[in-house]
Amino acid sequence: MKKLLILLLSVGLLFAIESVKPNFILKTSGGVTDIIRKNNLIYFATEASSVDVFDLISHKKIQSIKVSQIEDFMGDMIDSKIFSIDIIDDEVLILSQDESGFRRIHLYKNNKLNQIISKEDKLYIAKAKFVTKNQLLLGLLSNVIILYDINTKKRIWEEQISLSKFSNFVLNEDKTKVAIVDESGDLTMIRLKDGKKLKTFSGQNVDNVFQVDWKKNIIATAGQDRRCVVYNLSNNKSYYKQVNFLIYSVGVSPSGRLVGFASDEQNNVTIFDANTKTELYRLIDNKINISNIFFLDDKNVIVTTDGKEVNLYKL
Repeated sequence: MKKLLILLLSVGLLFAIESVKPNFILKTSGGVTDIIRKNNLIYFATEASSVDVFDLISHKKIQSIKVSQIEDFMGDMIDSKIFSIDIIDDEVLILSQDESGFRRIHLYKNNKLNQIISKEDKLYIAKAKFVTKNQLLLGLLSNVIILYDINTKKRIWEEQISLSKFSNFVLNEDKTKVAIVDESGDLTMIRLKDGKKLKTFSGQNVDNVFQVDWKKNIIATAGQDRRCVVYNLSNNKSYYKQVNFLIYSVGVSPSGRLVGFASDEQNNVTIFDANTKTELYRLIDNKINISNIFFLDDKNVIVTTDGKEVNLYKL
């Protein structure tokens, strides 16, 4: 009996999830809404009219790209929330709040901001990313997806994905396809060159999907239904992990091996193996709601929240 108890304890320890504390904390101008990386620089979009740029080696902030404040309905000047950012070559795309609820897009290059979309265009854009240097993919709150030509300022194509409210999209790594999620729980994949719908995945998420990420052949979602769904495109199989709290954020490592999701009301992040489903790590000490889970690689993870502290973890 004693030997059996020791064996059971050993097995339990073998499969125990390791709790990991941040090994470094960065301070941003405001709550972080989006993250992009270029070489050793990491860009944080914030709710404080600022894109903060940090050096990953020194952990120091080296720049803040500022957009102008906006006037609210009371006539007061307030910060413009930045909804999404992207970078191609040395040009930064910044999607931010404009007046009257509309959205604006700036392109930042050589220390100059060039506004290409404003409130005059009357667009409610929720997310914007580069497809090429001259083309942007726009996701509207109405769940219309637009491929937009920067030079001509015209829509190359637009597609109504569904009648459900848009939540999020993610491009694959070669920017030939995009996966779109919305409040229906469905995941729709479309071809970027012409907007053709390729496939719709239904039934795994049954309520609003907050976020989606895609690396290699793994797509993962974060759902209001408390499900983190994993779609494996290499074998056309899918599954979900269910927890007892709304899953606000999800991230996939560049290799596609690991998935992380916001897994409980203590704002912890659970990291698991996408293929075996084995839970490996729990990232702790996030103080408020998680907004982004960003894998630098299979050993280093950045977790942002609605606050100014950004936690860096080493697995």
